[in-house]
Amino acid sequence: MFKPTVPAWRIRSAISGIPSKNALILGERTILTRPTILLTATGRQEPSYFARHITSASTSRSSNPALSFPCLERNAERERSLDGGPEPAYDKIVSGYSTYHHSEPFKFVHGGVLPEFDIAYETWGTLNAAKDNAILLHTGLSASSHAKSHEKNTKDGWWEKFIGPGYPIDTNKFFVICTNALGGCYGSTGPSSIDPSNGERYATRFPIITIFDMIRAQFKLLDSLGIQKLHASVGSSMGGMQSLAAAALFPERVGRVVSISGAARSHPYSIALRHTQRQVLMADPNWREGFYYQGVPPHVGMKLARQIATISYRSGPEWEQRFGRKRANPDQTPALCPDFLIETYLDHQGERFCLQYDPNSLLYISKAMDMFDMSYPLPPDPNVHSPECHQQTQHKPVDCPISHPSPHQPLSSTTASPSDRAALVKGLSPITMPTLVLGVQSDILFPYWQQKEIADCLKEAGNRNVTYYELDAMYGHDTFLIDLVNIGGAVKGHLENVVTV
Repeated sequence: MFKPTVPAWRIRSAISGIPSKNALILGERTILTRPTILLTATGRQEPSYFARHITSASTSRSSNPALSFPCLERNAERERSLDGGPEPAYDKIVSGYSTYHHSEPFKFVHGGVLPEFDIAYETWGTLNAAKDNAILLHTGLSASSHAKSHEKNTKDGWWEKFIGPGYPIDTNKFFVICTNALGGCYGSTGPSSIDPSNGERYATRFPIITIFDMIRAQFKLLDSLGIQKLHASVGSSMGGMQSLAAAALFPERVGRVVSISGAARSHPYSIALRHTQRQVLMADPNWREGFYYQGVPPHVGMKLARQIATISYRSGPEWEQRFGRKRANPDQTPALCPDFLIETYLDHQGERFCLQYDPNSLLYISKAMDMFDMSYPLPPDPNVHSPECHQQTQHKPVDCPISHPSPHQPLSSTTASPSDRAALVKGLSPITMPTLVLGVQSDILFPYWQQKEIADCLKEAGNRNVTYYELDAMYGHDTFLIDLVNIGGAVKGHLENVVTV
């Protein structure tokens, strides 16, 4: 078994039990210390100590002073302030939502079961007497159910200008429902929720979740509202995936489909980006294999993961226009900490996000996006026509076995093989209702050719009412949040036009 190589002085400090208030003397070096967690060569987690400041005879003889790292000091200070402090802010980051409680066991595609679950949701407009004017709005990875302000929560929602009277999604005509996805942390059951069987947080005992599990949970909510058929299923990014899944799993219950900057299956580039984010987050010693809720959250890992994500959300041309090569403080000496405006922007985005969202939810939901594939056969519902659930409600923590490099394979074309294409066409074949697919040319996370793949496969499957638009916008993947004129106009036309097939 692989054993990590750890410097001998770290192992000695780990087993010596030196209090954090004391200094560790190593030859000529004086190291001021504080406690952290280190995996020693024995494979055990032991208390150890790392340098906060180093002074030595060699340093004093140097011709240059040591660089300072105020950004690292701020991170360390923030962690010290969190240690033993209140729960992370994501616990109560939103308010004003309603909650659907499902009191029966719910099984997942890849195994595991929740004894019960909650779905947080918000609504706008009025459900008509026939209950056929409802629109189910699906969110991106980290969004809450708060898509639009209302009297219970007057803060702007993430799609504030797209929803309302006379807006692209017209609440004079439609009853809009937006949920926080199962696995999230804004009111719906997720890893940070309490397991009723033991009174503890699920953490990484939460089952691996898929987009299909999320959709089946949402339709339990629709059942409780008495909505048998939606006017439309609408979503962007991960929501675009969900919108397709809803239409394929419940074709008789979805009237129209809108998928914006989504995909019919995740492709290697986006999987690689999300994998990198998860690895950075899980490498934070405060992650503690997901069981961090009683201590310090993995602030640094979460912040870095968000910075990586932000790079994939926007485009180079936009940043060239907004930031160029400008420095935040051009009169100051350059440093290795954030210096250019683009660096300070990424730092700000990571900082704002890292305490507003549960790290475990990020891990689980991003993995669900990686696994998404509309190819035939779609995963069956484990809650239908199955024996009474005898699975334990206590799950082992998610296992992450060490992966080994696969034998070298020659590079293949980016075009799917004929059999893969045929499977995707067949998987999308239940989607016969009018469908709008929107892609953005500057999107690097979900490139426009993935949306074109959706449209082409739907047409090959026999859908005679597919509309595909490709937008020449500079905002990258986040265009769906920004371009009210083009995105909003296309959505409004698709939802309101009378369609004849």
